[in-house]
Amino acid sequence: MDEDSIDVKLDFPNGFANSRLKEIIILTDRFSKNICRTKELFAYRTIQMLISGLVLGSVFYNLKNDLVGAEEKVGLFAFILTFLLSSTTEALPIFLQEREILKTETSCGSYRVSSYAIANAIVYMPFLLILAVLFSVPLYWLVGLNSSFWAFLRFLMLIWLILYTANSVVVCFSALVPDFIMGNSVISAIMGSFFLFSGYFVSKNGIPNYWIFLHYISLFKYPFEGLLVNEFSSSGKCVDFMFGECVVSGEDLLREEGYGDGESGWRNYVIIVCFISVYRFISFLILRCKCSQRGILI
Repeated sequence: MDEDSIDVKLDFPNGFANSRLKEIIILTDRFSKNICRTKELFAYRTIQMLISGLVLGSVFYNLKNDLVGAEEKVGLFAFILTFLLSSTTEALPIFLQEREILKTETSCGSYRVSSYAIANAIVYMPFLLILAVLFSVPLYWLVGLNSSFWAFLRFLMLIWLILYTANSVVVCFSALVPDFIMGNSVISAIMGSFFLFSGYFVSKNGIPNYWIFLHYISLFKYPFEGLLVNEFSSSGKCVDFMFGECVVSGEDLLREEGYGDGESGWRNYVIIVCFISVYRFISFLILRCKCSQRGILI
């Protein structure tokens, strides 16, 4: 055994030049620079979110705390979900391009597929948080939603998780589909199905038993319930009066629709995080499988 082979084994015991942690740091830094370099997409998304928040806030300006106002808030929440979960496919070409780069670079043993998946998951968190803030701040206070500051923070967190969920779905299907046209078609079809079975158009009790599973895996269901619980639970709002007495409170409205109370609200956040984790993990498995088929170190 010559000296060179000994050095290689000492330097790269697992076939990789860097540790997993260092790979994640390097890839995260590279992905961050790539986001900043795509100025058109970055600027478009930030301006889009800010203007969308302002426009929606002006359309639903200062909604009243009555039954009509409650119905309008429900419609607003449904539109927010539709808008946020269906407006992220413009990043699909970027993910498709990164997939090809991943295959090329991992074939040389530059880094692990798992390091790529973790770095990709980390790098979009602050970017999506910025978008969530730009969208939430004008919208929330113009509409006149729950005046509690903690309720606003929970709303902001939900918007952030919704954006991150949409991003994770696009990442997942970008690993699976061959091109942008197929990816856009598949994502649109899935999002449409999830929205249909979210409980907004058809209540859970009205969904046939053979379709009920789509209600529970719908990406719209849990954010929608979270927004409703955050707005109407423990807010002290009365949505219907009779002879000067409150006959329907926000909590009554939630119970009538089967959404529970404030104590069950955090369950929706946990489930959304689980959805994000599942889609990210599926993306990793698909990429790992494709790289393995090409004999790439993973």
